[in-house]
Amino acid sequence: MKITIISVGKLKGKYLRMGIDEYKKRLSRYCKLEIIEVADEKAPENLSKAQEEEIKKKEGQRILNHIEKEAHIIALAIEGKQYTSEEMATKIEKLGLQGKSHIVFIIGGSIGLSKEVLDKANEHISFSKMTFPHQLMRLILLEQVYRGFKIIKGEPYHK
Repeated sequence: MKITIISVGKLKGKYLRMGIDEYKKRLSRYCKLEIIEVADEKAPENLSKAQEEEIKKKEGQRILNHIEKEAHIIALAIEGKQYTSEEMATKIEKLGLQGKSHIVFIIGGSIGLSKEVLDKANEHISFSKMTFPHQLMRLILLEQVYRGFKIIKGEPYHK
């Protein structure tokens, strides 16, 4: 199985890079992992709705340029469906059994995802009703994907 994470913005912070590198190494036993960073747009503090939409549209186009036709697309969105770790594992396993060998997770920038990206996604998931920094979300997502593979394989993992 191939897992691609498309994320807006460059990863900052050594502690995040270290955590992500650790999960990339762990996941190499279970899947082919690709992480794609697309450039974020500079956004002043007090944006109008129109400016927000324009920024999301530009970032969204960069995201869409990296999506392969056959991929199953999962957008991370605060209004998406919430899963337990076990349900997420089942979701990944079922997609594989259905012949969906490429899953793309999309993490938007600080103001979210464009309508075009959300419409292109096969589904939307949420990790919480809380807002997380999009860079930290990359690490959280990798941990949950790793946990999912451990659950699928019946391997022990701390609770």
